[in-house]
Amino acid sequence: MKGSIETLMKGFSWPKGCQGAISLTFDDGLSSQLKIAVPLLNKYGLRGTFYLVPKGEDWKNKLYPWREIARAGHEIGNHSLSHPCSCNFSGDPNCCGLENMSLEDIAADITEAQRRLETLFPEQKYWTYAYPCYQDFVGIGESRRSYVPVVARYFIAARGVGEMVCANSPLACDLHYLWSWPVERLSGASMIGLAERASAQGRWGIFTFHGINEGHLPVSKVDFEEFLAFLHRSRDRIWVAPVSEVARYILSHRRLNK
Repeated sequence: MKGSIETLMKGFSWPKGCQGAISLTFDDGLSSQLKIAVPLLNKYGLRGTFYLVPKGEDWKNKLYPWREIARAGHEIGNHSLSHPCSCNFSGDPNCCGLENMSLEDIAADITEAQRRLETLFPEQKYWTYAYPCYQDFVGIGESRRSYVPVVARYFIAARGVGEMVCANSPLACDLHYLWSWPVERLSGASMIGLAERASAQGRWGIFTFHGINEGHLPVSKVDFEEFLAFLHRSRDRIWVAPVSEVARYILSHRRLNK
């Protein structure tokens, strides 16, 4: 099995002799991320990627606490301005959702969010995007279009959703629609199992968190800390880094091996 994995990797290797990579991502800038997730990440010497939505008139004040988080080495990401998802969630065919948007509409939404985020976090050089509700389309029926090409114009990488059985291949993944694992309500042991599988396959596993002991998509603090403690213990074989850092490493490899 080891030989077949090495053959598939075609000379690719992760930094520091690690077997695989993991990124920890957090959506929506929830209060439990500031109060629980960030202190625990810092405790275990890990860095995450936090996807923020800079909406509303008071967006600067609401997001200001994240400036300190960014200075501590965590990554800030773009999660759009209006967090548009399918109208199927609300059941209202006239909602301000993806079915009623054009590629121009979504581009305007994303770029305004980016303008605001760069105002608040001018030190950050590389940016990634997370698709709200993991959905990458606008329009409906024959007019439905992917907006992945729009995202690819502005970001080094972008996070979507994938299959639980497989993480991202550093050689084959689409950096502008990376697969991730939504891990709400998963146990610490289940998250550890996913990370171990990604590492055994030489792949990049991306975990998507929302609330820690909070909201309708929660992970318990106990399970979250169990997972972080495992990653800390496994740091000699599993590389844990923000999304843009792993994406840049993969891009560098691809450019060298064209």
